[in-house]
Amino acid sequence: MTKSKLLQMHNVGIVVESLDNAISFFSEIGLKLEGRTMVEGEWAGQITGLGNQSVEIAMMVTPDGHSRLELSRFLTPVTISDHRTAPVNSLGYLRVMFNVDNIDELLTRLTSYGAEIVGDVVQYEDIYRLCYIRGVEGLLIGLAEQLNHKTATDILKNT
Repeated sequence: MTKSKLLQMHNVGIVVESLDNAISFFSEIGLKLEGRTMVEGEWAGQITGLGNQSVEIAMMVTPDGHSRLELSRFLTPVTISDHRTAPVNSLGYLRVMFNVDNIDELLTRLTSYGAEIVGDVVQYEDIYRLCYIRGVEGLLIGLAEQLNHKTATDILKNT
């Protein structure tokens, strides 16, 4: 039997209370709505382990078309846990980070959506300007503005 190989990472999923607000917020960052649909029934619950479920999903895609963010709003079963206020050193999913071209300008626009900077905008060497924000519904979002041609992968290879 031939060993399966990874083809690509398809998406990261985030559960939200308001799909409309989340779509607006992530659109402001620069993602585009690829599609929106309902996923319902026991077949879907067989995947998630939640049984019969009803979930509204919006798929957001990055401008290059390579990465997606799946936003989900569960109608049934009801949401039973909330990790949105967890600090950055908590176990499990914590944040998603976006590479942007003008962090200061984007932060100005995102504040109209209620975004708040968690700490400060900092500069890492001459490579990145970075910050974390609490965005729509308190979700932790990372923003990175690349200052030169080095990438995070380059940095990690040299450590």
